[in-house]
Amino acid sequence: MTFSAELWDAGAAKVYAEIVRHPFITGLTDGTLPHDKFRYFIVQDSHYLRAYSRALALAAGRATDEDAVSMFARHAAEAIDVERELHASLLGSLGLTSADVDRSGSGPTTTAYMSYLTAVCATGTYAEAVAAVLPCYWIYRDVGRELLKQSSPDPLYAEWIATYGSPEFDAVVESVLAVTDRLGAEVGPAERDRCHRHFATTTRYEWMFWDAAYQELEWPV
Repeated sequence: MTFSAELWDAGAAKVYAEIVRHPFITGLTDGTLPHDKFRYFIVQDSHYLRAYSRALALAAGRATDEDAVSMFARHAAEAIDVERELHASLLGSLGLTSADVDRSGSGPTTTAYMSYLTAVCATGTYAEAVAAVLPCYWIYRDVGRELLKQSSPDPLYAEWIATYGSPEFDAVVESVLAVTDRLGAEVGPAERDRCHRHFATTTRYEWMFWDAAYQELEWPV
């Protein structure tokens, strides 16, 4: 079994099944998701992608070969480009501006997820950093594939689905999975356990992120 398959089977398979039947996801494809919930999601995703870019830059700094350094550094820059380009068009359609995003701040789930990613990538090993950032790549790719089968009657949701279900994004994810699998032969038992824990945790955060958007979760006090 490859290292990526090992991580998935142990820490993501059951959570992913819950993700694809979450009402936020099913509401995208049938067009019933209220725009207010999608608006919350896009605002929070803007904050998240900024932190994710920094986490990928940290992974690049810890990478042990030049190809991986180049790949993660490029992905860090591309995360910012996605935040600027895709979200700019979606924000306009939702009646929001980038200033509105900045004023809103990050919600409790977004803040927790961002903090966890940053901590692991800043203080863990290279393999731990890869395990922590991998679920966002992989789950978005697989959710995009699943949603692309149906797309959405809502053009706003169809635009978002097309981005993550594209062949270009699939190629990006496959390159990260290849890096992950090469690392599998290098990590010892203790580090492997930590990788499993980080992968499972950020996978759960993926579910929580969509659930927070569906609940429009705000700080309690």
